[in-house]
Amino acid sequence: MTTNNRRNFIKKSALLGLAGATIPQYSFASDAKTKQQDIKSSKRPKVLFFDVNETLLDLTAMKESVGKVLGNRSVLLPLWFTTMLQYSLVSTVGRQYNDFGVIGAAALQMVAANHNITLSEEEGKAAILGPLRSIPPHPEVKQALADLKKAGYTLVSFTNSSNIGVETQFKNAGLLDYFDQRLSIEDIGKYKPHTDAYDWAARKMGIQPNECLLIAAHGWDIAGALWANWRGAFVSRPGAQQYPLAPTPEIAEPNLTLIAKRLIALK
Repeated sequence: MTTNNRRNFIKKSALLGLAGATIPQYSFASDAKTKQQDIKSSKRPKVLFFDVNETLLDLTAMKESVGKVLGNRSVLLPLWFTTMLQYSLVSTVGRQYNDFGVIGAAALQMVAANHNITLSEEEGKAAILGPLRSIPPHPEVKQALADLKKAGYTLVSFTNSSNIGVETQFKNAGLLDYFDQRLSIEDIGKYKPHTDAYDWAARKMGIQPNECLLIAAHGWDIAGALWANWRGAFVSRPGAQQYPLAPTPEIAEPNLTLIAKRLIALK
């Protein structure tokens, strides 16, 4: 064997040996991670956090009100909501804060203007804030919350709405007594799904992120929670979808009753 052939043989042998050594390590690490995830999802979280609008409260009345000022063009409703979410995040990235309802009214004006609809700031606010304060809970919500409290869970609402806004909503919807605490991003000035918002909520409750579980009907909210190392339960209300590029939550059901049953079953 020539000197060059001998060197090539040694290099190939070293590479094969290295490859052979790394494959089992990768497999073991993957298996360990899967087992850790299985263990975590089989244990009860310390606190259940609930998104409010659409997750707990039925937005039908507000959607009708918004659709009316947009010339009864219901097709524009999804565009309005995504514009509102977009500009709440624009505000957060720009280190600004405005009430979610105020941003919603501004987004409504933007959508109206793009479709040649005249809408004043006052009309936009009235279309959103009026019905938003008195919308009812989804039919199964109260019983599901009662069952979770009876099972020993700590329940906390966690919303992008203002403190006074969610308090008014809960009073009118009859939900005040179900929650141990209400948290609003108004107190941190950063909208979900910014990771800082979830970190702040965990600190407020004195627990670690992986001891939190968010229940929400918004793919962006569940994605934000999971990226912040929270656990998640997705309520697949009509029209709600999970974000395909985000991790998959451990629970996904069409209503809160089924989610509550699965959470109560955890030990």
